[in-house]
Amino acid sequence: MNDESIWDWDTAWAVLPDLLQGLVVTVEATVIGMIIASILGLLIALAMRTPTRWVRGPLRFVVDFVRMTPLLVQLVFAWLLLVDIPPLAIGFGVLGVHYATYMSEVYRAGIEAVPPGQWEAATALNLPRGRTWRAIILPQAIKNTLPGLGNYAVSMFKETPFLFAITVVEMYSAAQRFGANTFSYIEPLTMVGLLFLLVSYPTSLLVRRMEIRLA
Repeated sequence: MNDESIWDWDTAWAVLPDLLQGLVVTVEATVIGMIIASILGLLIALAMRTPTRWVRGPLRFVVDFVRMTPLLVQLVFAWLLLVDIPPLAIGFGVLGVHYATYMSEVYRAGIEAVPPGQWEAATALNLPRGRTWRAIILPQAIKNTLPGLGNYAVSMFKETPFLFAITVVEMYSAAQRFGANTFSYIEPLTMVGLLFLLVSYPTSLLVRRMEIRLA
């Protein structure tokens, strides 16, 4: 078998425009999914601190259920159930909800890492509870959680290929379609892997640097 039969640069360049379009969808899904997950995860973390059992109990059940079921199954189920909603919007929502359950634990750890003296100082100053959270607790907690949130952003980016199951054309789907039409899979799938590496590796280095600086 000669080299030309293993790798064809013409095929690689031909599939690149489709993969770049898929990369835009992949990044869009990651960014919007992370926004949803970050906000919802914080709300879950705050709700889990309420002393009311009828709030914590059902919420804990939902969080555990989402964590213990595969993301792929959640995507397909939501796609079959929400037939009138665009698949990409379903992807945003499911990615956001799925990762929010994990990020809530990151937020919880960040909140618990705030020194008790900060709470005591707020009490001594007679600050309202809402202002204590907004001005003292949450800024410190969120700062502590940034590396963890960054790691989950990288994980979400790498799991966007699951969107192929609900007909969203991201990078992996674009590569599969090109391969089905040309019977050439090595080039497009290799290019997908390289594009994922090109985006996720620098992001991982940035998160690692953030961890060192915050430590």
